[in-house]
Amino acid sequence: MSLPPPARSVEECHAILRGEDSPLCVIEEVVNGIKMKTYKNLPPSIRAVWEASAVHADKTYVVYENERYTYKEAHLKVAALANQMKNEFGVKKGDRVAVITRNYPDWIWIFWATVCIGAISVPVNAWLTGPEMEYCITDSGSKLVFVDGERAERLELHFGTLKKAGVKQMVICRSQKTYGMPTLDSIIARGSAFTELPPVDIKMDDPATIFYTSGTTGKPKGALGSNRNYVTNLFNLMNGPFRSALRQGEPLPVPDPTLPQKCTLLSVPLFHATGCHSTLQAVTFGGSKLVLIYKWDPKSAMEIIQREKVNGIGGVPSMPWQILEHPDVEKYDLSSIESVGFGGAPSSRELQQNIKRKFKSAMAGNGYGLTETSSLAIGNQGYDYDLNPGSIGFATLVNDVKIVDENTGKEVPVGQSGEIWIKGPNVVLGYWNNPEATKKAITPDGYLKSGDIGHMDKNGYFYISDRAKDMLIRGGENIYSSEVENALYSHPAVMDCAVVPIPHKVLGEEVGAAVQLKPAYIGKVTQEDLQKHVRPLIAAFKVPIYIDLRTEPLERNANGKILKRDLKHEVADAYFKKTGLPKPKM
Repeated sequence: MSLPPPARSVEECHAILRGEDSPLCVIEEVVNGIKMKTYKNLPPSIRAVWEASAVHADKTYVVYENERYTYKEAHLKVAALANQMKNEFGVKKGDRVAVITRNYPDWIWIFWATVCIGAISVPVNAWLTGPEMEYCITDSGSKLVFVDGERAERLELHFGTLKKAGVKQMVICRSQKTYGMPTLDSIIARGSAFTELPPVDIKMDDPATIFYTSGTTGKPKGALGSNRNYVTNLFNLMNGPFRSALRQGEPLPVPDPTLPQKCTLLSVPLFHATGCHSTLQAVTFGGSKLVLIYKWDPKSAMEIIQREKVNGIGGVPSMPWQILEHPDVEKYDLSSIESVGFGGAPSSRELQQNIKRKFKSAMAGNGYGLTETSSLAIGNQGYDYDLNPGSIGFATLVNDVKIVDENTGKEVPVGQSGEIWIKGPNVVLGYWNNPEATKKAITPDGYLKSGDIGHMDKNGYFYISDRAKDMLIRGGENIYSSEVENALYSHPAVMDCAVVPIPHKVLGEEVGAAVQLKPAYIGKVTQEDLQKHVRPLIAAFKVPIYIDLRTEPLERNANGKILKRDLKHEVADAYFKKTGLPKPKM
C-alpha cells in the first residue's frame, strides 16, 4: 500500500500532544510514592465519567437484541441500584461486589452502580467453572454477588461455602428460576424513588476494580485497579487517532454534537479489561451507542452492523477475518464501519489490506496491554498502522516502556529482544491480598514486568516476539512462536494459527502448529504446502514438523489469547497418532 509521506514526525506529533494546549497535556506527578507522567485533564474518578454522560439523556445507550435503553433510563436504573446497594445491603466504600454474567445490559448497570458508591467491582470471568468462580468470590471477599441464571446453576453447589466465606447476599438476573435470591429487577424497582446517586467521596487513587488474571498455572490473581488506572486508559485510547491525524497534517479531532451518534459493537467480554475499560468506558464518555451480542458469530455481527449502522468493531484478528471471509459478506451493507481495532494476537499485512478493501473509510489499528495495565499501554492506529501493521506501535504519552534482559534486569540495546517492562499511571496498584506476587511483578520504581518478549526498533515502534512461557527450546535453540506464526500467516490460506511444542526425546521440543484454514482453501491446501511456504522465510530448525489443519476456530480465553496449554497436547497427540511414533515421557 502506497502512503503519502507523513506531514509530521512521530516525535513532533508527541510533542504537540503532550503540550499545554492539548487535551492530552502531560505533567509529572508523584502517584503512590512514585514519580511518573500523568494526564493533566483527567476526570477525577470513574463516577465523574458516568455523571458526565447524563447530558446525553435521550440518546440510545445500550442495545441488546430487542431491548433498547437511553442514557436517561440507564442513569435511573443505576441510581436506583446504587441506593439500594447502600441502603438495603449495607455496601460501603471499599466493599467488594462481584458480577458474574454474560454481556447483558444488567452487567453494565451493576458495574456503574458499584463504582459510583466507591465500592470495588469484581467482574468475574463468566466462563469459569463453579469452583473457579467460588475462588474469585471468596478471595476478593465479595459481600454482594450478582449472577445470571447460567452462573447460578454452576454455583448452586457452592452457595453454602460462599455464605460461610462472608457473602451477605446473592442477586439473580435473566433467569426464570431464582434459587431463592432476590432479582435484580425487583431491587431496582424498590429503589425507583431515588433518581440521584448517593453522596460519596471518591479519590483518584482509591481502588475501583479487581479483575482476575487468567493465569496458565496456579490460582488466578486479582489485579487491583484504581480510579486513576481506569480514567487514564480513556485518554490512552485517544493517543492513536490523535497521532494519526497529526501525521497526516490534519487538526486534532474535536467532538461535534451535530454529527450522528456513533455506534460500537461489543464483541469481547465485559469481564475483560478490553471490554470494560476500553469499550464500555469509551462509549460512555463519548455519548455513543453500545450494541451487545449474546455470543460472537460473524453472521449475527454483520446483521447487527447493517441494522444498527455500527461504526466501530474490535476483538482479536480472527474476528474481522471471519467477517471478511464469510460467504455472505457481500449480502450485507457494512459501509458504516469507520474503525476496526484488535489485539491479543498478531495481525498480518494481508488483514490490513483486506480491511481497507472492504471497509474503505475505516481506520484500522491494534493495541497492546494487559489486565495489569488497565488495557492499553502501546498502540498502533491509523496512518502508522497502515505504514507498519506488524508492529504494536508506540508507547502512550504517559507510559515508559523498556526492553529488559530477563537475567540481568538491564535494558537491552535497540533492536534486541527482551522482556517488556511498562511504567505509568495505568499500572494497577498490585494483586489483591498477594504482596508476594505484587513484589515479583512490579519493581520498586513502578515498572510492571509483562512476561512478554519483544523489541523496539530505531524508530520507536514496538514488536511482540512471544510470551516468555511460550518460547520453544529445540536442541538449545530458542524459537519465538510469533516468528513462526507470522511466517504461516503470510500464506493466503491461513485464517488463524498457533505454534506449540511437540515433545522430542533428544531435542527436548520440536515445532508443531495448529492452523485454521480459510473456507475457500479447505481441502485444497496441505501440511506440505504450508511447510514449503515457510521454509524460505524462517530457519530450517523453526519449520513445523507437523501442522494440524482445522476448519473450526482455535479456542481462546477471555483475553483473546489462544489456549496453548490445551492445544499443545492436542497437536502432540495428533502427531504421534499419525506417525505411529511413541510419545516421549518428558
